[in-house]
Amino acid sequence: MELKKKEEMNSTNISFRTTIRQLIEHKYFQPIVIAIILLNGLIIISETYFNGNHLLLALDKIIVWIFVVELLVKVIGLGFKGYFSDRWNWFDFSIVIGSLVFYSTPFVSVLRLIRVLRLIRMIPAIPALRKIIDSLMKSVPALTGILGLTLLIFSIYAIIGTTFFSEVLPYEFFGSFHTALFTLMQVVTFESWASQVARPIISEVPWSWVYFVTFIIIGALVILNLVVAVILSYLSQEDDANREEQMDRLFKENQELKQDIHEIKQLLLEKKKG
Repeated sequence: MELKKKEEMNSTNISFRTTIRQLIEHKYFQPIVIAIILLNGLIIISETYFNGNHLLLALDKIIVWIFVVELLVKVIGLGFKGYFSDRWNWFDFSIVIGSLVFYSTPFVSVLRLIRVLRLIRMIPAIPALRKIIDSLMKSVPALTGILGLTLLIFSIYAIIGTTFFSEVLPYEFFGSFHTALFTLMQVVTFESWASQVARPIISEVPWSWVYFVTFIIIGALVILNLVVAVILSYLSQEDDANREEQMDRLFKENQELKQDIHEIKQLLLEKKKG
């Protein structure tokens, strides 16, 4: 009798979990979550105009508890192992728990940061954004080499700048190694580099145009294109991996179908012989 009750309870739990999983996989579940995240963003923006508004604070509390319910639904539907096997779910979990922990504490700045971080939940919610971020994370090891090359080039040009141009412009441009690095960052982003940095130096040191032209070609064009090339290669690799996975699945299904047809033929032949 007890064994029968246990079996009934297990079957009830399985059916309940299956129902919850179907709810998670429903085509409207994810769009609703995205809409709530967008609403959360609009509330945060509105609070910058209406600070301390009671309606906005109440809506924010409701959204926090909606996120808690969403988290519980996903944990029940996917199971602890299934839920925490995805690293993006770890991120969602930490944001939701952080919102609960810091909501009633005096750490207002931390709470505001947590509330803003809730908007990043759009990344795992939208597959296209998730794909881009995953590709960026995978490309980090390859980008370390480019980062090392960038630091080397910036260091060489910063030393040259402090050696030859420290007395031409005020101290904050090429007066020291760290100020020269910041100036080179300004140059490489094309932010007022010609009028504020390059032309005043060229008027005093005529050959300095070689310094700026070579730095822009190497720093802004070559290195930037290298970074873009690496990221694009990882994006295409993910597309190729998904395509191969799909082709493998279709091949397996085709093989199973062939096997079923072969078995049906065998049964028909046996019936004819009989």
